[in-house]
This record gives sequence, structure tokens and C-alpha cells, in this order.
Amino acid sequence: MDNTIHPILEKALSEERLNFDDALTLFKSHDLLALGQAADIVRQRKHPDGYITYIVDRNINYTNWCYVDCDFCAFYRHRKDPDAYVMERDELGQKIQETLDLGGELILMQGGLHPKLKLDWYEDLLRWIKANYPIHIHGFSPPELDWFAKINRMSLRDMLIRLRDAGLDSIPGGGAEILTDHARNKISPKKCSADEWLEVMRQGHLVGLKSSATMMYGHVESYAERVEHLMRLRDLQDETGGFTAFICWSFQPNNTELAHLPPAGSFEYLKTLAISRLVLDNIDNFQSSWVTQGPKIGQMSLKFGANDMGGTMIEENVVSKAGTVYCMPIDEIERTISELGFVPKRRNFYYDILN
Repeated sequence: MDNTIHPILEKALSEERLNFDDALTLFKSHDLLALGQAADIVRQRKHPDGYITYIVDRNINYTNWCYVDCDFCAFYRHRKDPDAYVMERDELGQKIQETLDLGGELILMQGGLHPKLKLDWYEDLLRWIKANYPIHIHGFSPPELDWFAKINRMSLRDMLIRLRDAGLDSIPGGGAEILTDHARNKISPKKCSADEWLEVMRQGHLVGLKSSATMMYGHVESYAERVEHLMRLRDLQDETGGFTAFICWSFQPNNTELAHLPPAGSFEYLKTLAISRLVLDNIDNFQSSWVTQGPKIGQMSLKFGANDMGGTMIEENVVSKAGTVYCMPIDEIERTISELGFVPKRRNFYYDILN
């Protein structure tokens, strides 16, 4: 039992907001059970009805062309690489229809930072999808959106309004990694800065595009940087209220430029999830990261602050390139939830219950 964290956990359970030093002290603790128990109490208070949600979705990576060469990424390709691609609409349409046939609600559409595609290409794509398929488009991470504004020489707001009007429904939280310039300069120096990532989300929220928030930890960052990341998300949520959910996952080092780093394990994942739940008091929904951790730790995460199993992931191409491939069909997700005594419920992006 770690007595140094008890006053902090009591503070969180008294619904008093944790500060930077509180959070840092929690990260330095190894008392996983105490952290998990507190996070579980907070989850129960926010979600007292006894169900755990999930969504039927598909990741579609429309291109792997990318100029930013992030050290942690095994997915990107350069234009002259033989396996570089921009997906044709026939293939894209087939993937969307398969998703709908399986009861899917959403496509998560992300790609590399393509050096040539202009905004009208993306607008045409969104309009074509919406004209042909009744699906929620959760599209384009903040680094992509920041890039679209820069190469089209437009303001973020004007660019986001055009994409929204063409059919974009919400923004995924990808590309956050760790929201400090030290970490970003180390692992992705060409990608948007921490301030730029947050500004994309701010402007998106202001024009009515809700989003998720993420953190990829376990590479070059310190515990203090993880805390700074959480504090910056919490501040923006205070300002806009635009984040629907938070997802953290550990860096997957295989087949990347950072393959020499040891992977962060399940202990670190559950600890980071639990502390995030205690710090991010203004974000209601926390997703399990079973895609990187596997089904058993995914299940355990439901007792460490998570209230949602995320997506069924009919397809996933980025994390899998780093050697991590966990898949769970709908019946397995529901069984995983039910084994802990929860009722599984299918949802949409906005966490409205569908069944």
C-alpha cells in the first residue's frame, strides 16, 4: 500500500480536481490496485447503469503516402515505394458496404500526409461517400487537417467548415502522441506541434465537429510529459466541451525506427488508464485499448476506468504494421463485457445507445 497517494485518491473521489503535482505523484506510484479501484469508482459514478458500450466500425486508410517520416510509424510509404497507394473509390465503396452489411455505424478514415492531394479532392470524396452510403465519417486526424490548411493556404476554420459541409461528421484524436514539443521533436519533428494539434481540435469543436482525444505513451516521454498532455486536454475540454471520449495506448515499437525501445507492458497501460480517468474529470467516456493490449487486458481495463470497448475494428492497418494484431468480432466483445457482469450495448459515435 502506497500511503503517499491516498490523500490524492481521496481528493479525486471527493470530486476535487487533481493538479499537476497530484497526477505526477500518481504516475510515480506502483500501487496499481489502489489506482484502479479509485478509477473504477469514478467510472461507476459517471456510468451507473451497469452497461459497457461498443461500436461496430472500420478503419479505412485511404492512402499510405506520407512525407513526415515519423520514427514510431511502420505504416507510411514514400511516393516511389512499390507499395505506396491512394485507394480507388471502388475499393473504398466495397469496404464501406461491407461495414454497413455487418451493422456498422462508422468509418474511421485516416491516411498519411499526402504532399499532392488538395482540398477539393477530399471534398469530392466526402460528398461521394455521403451520396452513396448512410455512414458516419469520423475522418482525418489533426496532423492531416493541419496539413490540409497549410497546403491549401487556408485558415483552419474555413477548411474545417468546407469539410464539414461536404460530409465530415467528427474528428478522430489520432496524431496526438504526447502533447509536448520535446516528445514530438524527438519522434515526429515534421508533424504539427502540440499547440497546432490542440488548435485543430479547438477550431473543429467551434464549428460543430466533436472529436475523440488520445495519448500514445511509452516511447521517449517522461511521466511529467504524460501529465502535461492530460492537463492540456482537460483545459481544452473546459473551454469547448468537444471531446466525446479519451483513448490511451502504448507505443508499439516493432518495425519502426524506435524498435530498440522496450514496449510498455500491461501494468503501465492499466496505470496510465486509471490515472487518466482520475485527471480527466470532464471527459465522460474512456475506451479500452484491447487492439494493442489484447482481449484479457482489454477486459481488465473495464475495472480500471474504461466504460467502452471501442470499435470492433473490422479492419486496422497502422498498429498492425508494427506487429500487433488483435481482433474481436461482435460476439466476443459482448462475451468479454458480459463475463464481468456488465450488459453490452451497441452505440454510435455520440454514445447514443442503439439496442
